[in-house]
Amino acid sequence: MRALQVTALTGPDGVGVLEIEPPSADAPVVVDVAAAGIAFPDLLLSRGEYQLKLQPPFTLGVEAAGRVARAPQDSGLEVGQRVAAFGLGMAAEQVAAAPEMVLPVPDSMTDVQAAGLIMNYHTAHFALLRRGRLKAGDTVLIHGAAGGVGTAAIQVARGAGVRTIAVVSSDEKEAVAHEAGADDVIRPEEGWPKQVKALTEGRGVDAVLDPVGGDRVLDSLRSLAEEGRLVVVGFTGGEIPSVPLNRLLLKNIEVVGAAWGAFVGTRPELTRAIHADLLEWAAAGIVAPVVGAAYPLADGAQALRDLDARRATGKLVLEL
Repeated sequence: MRALQVTALTGPDGVGVLEIEPPSADAPVVVDVAAAGIAFPDLLLSRGEYQLKLQPPFTLGVEAAGRVARAPQDSGLEVGQRVAAFGLGMAAEQVAAAPEMVLPVPDSMTDVQAAGLIMNYHTAHFALLRRGRLKAGDTVLIHGAAGGVGTAAIQVARGAGVRTIAVVSSDEKEAVAHEAGADDVIRPEEGWPKQVKALTEGRGVDAVLDPVGGDRVLDSLRSLAEEGRLVVVGFTGGEIPSVPLNRLLLKNIEVVGAAWGAFVGTRPELTRAIHADLLEWAAAGIVAPVVGAAYPLADGAQALRDLDARRATGKLVLEL
């Protein structure tokens, strides 16, 4: 079967489609893949820069959507059922996954959309509601709001009754954030901290969600209300910032890490609870993954290049 494989740790140049063996007969759940999501960890994995170090050759992709090919009777899954799956090596024609990481998708979503449902939306839910402790009536500022995590965070916040202020860097990305459902969209070149103060009548926001990193950390801290939280999801901007701890004392604020994947590995009950919320919000028309581009599997390396160049908006997906 075909799979998007890393053959050398040289980034997209070391990525191509190869024939590999299908999942073994003793794999717990097997899914016939229709579409696979591409995410920032795939880019890091292709360079050997991710915290999980894999040696080539290995298959990229951490999430996929398709139909159940086989599953144990006690898994709650049925052969032919449409599902999304999370795990390693998902960018292949057929994949194996743990039963707790194979989840139903609503009929309202295409396979391409469903390929972006688990990683970004579960991360956003975990970051905003568990780690960020946001509740209905609160306000969150979202950096990188036109990206995969950003658009998911906008919709999860809407589902939870949280007001969203989206930070984007171009007209195209502003349109994407509006499409995702942001309440307000602001631009960094217009002095976004001042805009945040104006939009919150000087109070600041209850949380800042930052999947980007870089030099915005001080302004993010300044934009928090008393007892606010800066929730760190990742560093797609490439630079891991330092936090001046004295800033935390000024308004009793916090810097909080949110690493969903590592946390839920031994807590499948959390995965089910998060997904139940997502299905409810999808039925209400709130959760609908924003797909920035869909590529054939053969163009997987180009998808990584577009992600690396920050040309991507929404979720990037490979169609099989």
